[in-house]
Amino acid sequence: MRPAPATRPVAQRRPVSARPAGAVRRPGPAPVAAQARRFPNPRLTGLGSGLFCGAAMLLLGFIDAAVSGSLGLYSVAFLPVCALTALWVREGDLLTAPVVLPNAFALGLLPAADHGGGFGGHLMGLVTALATEAGWLYGGTLLAGVVVLVRRVRLVARRNAARHPGHPGV
Repeated sequence: MRPAPATRPVAQRRPVSARPAGAVRRPGPAPVAAQARRFPNPRLTGLGSGLFCGAAMLLLGFIDAAVSGSLGLYSVAFLPVCALTALWVREGDLLTAPVVLPNAFALGLLPAADHGGGFGGHLMGLVTALATEAGWLYGGTLLAGVVVLVRRVRLVARRNAARHPGHPGV
């Protein structure tokens, strides 16, 4: 005698195109949101952010020295470098962005500063450029500090929300 065949129900697959009864098709992302996703979103370490802004400012210093010789272009270009450095640094290294920016500013002044006679003249030109462009230096560092502070507050709020779901939070 043979054993009876198993009468276990066989799972049936639903066609891929079929949707559940209550499903609603939502439109795709808004055009602005789709464009925002296309922008680069690198995450630099503390060292990487220092290298990025140092290399950018050094390049800008050479360009400024070749194009105009005055520090106007160099100083104004410092602000986007500050913003990008503060936006691209990793969350774990947020506090490094405002710290490395003044060093990068000074590094870029090496080719852009007024060159006098010899080492002493070059050093005097560098110190003079730092003194006359201090407003731009402080402004860019402050800009990076504000961006970093906003990112840090959002990070802490996200962590608190993840730790305490359902709590209204900050």
